[in-house]
Amino acid sequence: MDAFASILSAEMAKKKSASKPGSTDAKSATNNSSSGSGSKYIRRADIEKARQEQYLADQARLESERAERAQKKRKADEEAAAERERQLEKRQRLRDEKEKARLQKEQEEEEERKRKLREKNGGTDDGDADEEVKKDQIDEATAIEKLRELKEPIRLFGESNAQRIRRIQRLTGVREASPPPLSGGELLIDPKNVTKDPSYVRRQLLGWFRLVVSEWQIALAGRDEELRESYQGRQATTAMTQAIENLQPLFKHLQRGDIDEEIFAKIVELVVEAQARRYVRANDVYLRLSIGNAAWPIGVTMVGIHERSAREKLHEKGKSAHIMSDEATRKYLQSIKRCLNFAQTRWPPEDPMQIMG
Repeated sequence: MDAFASILSAEMAKKKSASKPGSTDAKSATNNSSSGSGSKYIRRADIEKARQEQYLADQARLESERAERAQKKRKADEEAAAERERQLEKRQRLRDEKEKARLQKEQEEEEERKRKLREKNGGTDDGDADEEVKKDQIDEATAIEKLRELKEPIRLFGESNAQRIRRIQRLTGVREASPPPLSGGELLIDPKNVTKDPSYVRRQLLGWFRLVVSEWQIALAGRDEELRESYQGRQATTAMTQAIENLQPLFKHLQRGDIDEEIFAKIVELVVEAQARRYVRANDVYLRLSIGNAAWPIGVTMVGIHERSAREKLHEKGKSAHIMSDEATRKYLQSIKRCLNFAQTRWPPEDPMQIMG
């Protein structure tokens, strides 16, 4: 038994010694396979790192391209601004040269005028000439400011500074000579003065219409904000503005005294009735003034060489329709009607039968 055990242990020792080199080879094979797997497979961390590096490189490239484009744009803008500045300087230089030439021409014209004035006065300047020269020395800015105060155009086509100053002198002379406006009881018109003192009646008409317009403006300005901004409120404001604008030709005719006699007589009659608060009669006068009561042509009025019967009634004097005369007359006649409508609401009549429909 002991012999068998010794033999068995000897055999087992041999097998163990024979199996040791094989195990070493297996371990080396395993290590080789694991090292070979590094070239065949990639880790996720390596992929993420490579992606980040590529992203940063792309961003750096885009940033450099963006900076390059911005620099090019900035350079182009600077060049365009410099070009605009050169153009502005060139235009300013041309304007200065033209202004200098214009001033020089005006100075030469002024010298020529003074020379002719001296020749006319026998080689000496009298006091009036000196005064005129002093007035002509007004600079352009002062002349423009004066014209704006007078509510006149600051410059007419082809007008020089000397001509502008003479226009100011002419305007101020006319305005200083005009009589003061009437007010209060002076506005009550006496029909007898139409033939005795028509200029005073024209002043009374001007004062009455201006009184109605001013009261109209005050009435519209005193409305509530909601009513003023509504559709009806804006329409009322537009009607007042148009009436004031369309009355200006009538005011000019009254100031110059060149208004048509027939229209003047009818307007006086209308205002007299309105001042007496007889608005129905004033409306009748307005109808006679605007559309007249002459026969209106209907159909064919001239078919041969002979006039038809009663044809002369179409152009009968004193019965014509003045609203058909011209556009300016039509507009200020309609504005007179609007003033009459407002006067009826501002100064209502005591008799209800005198209220216009």
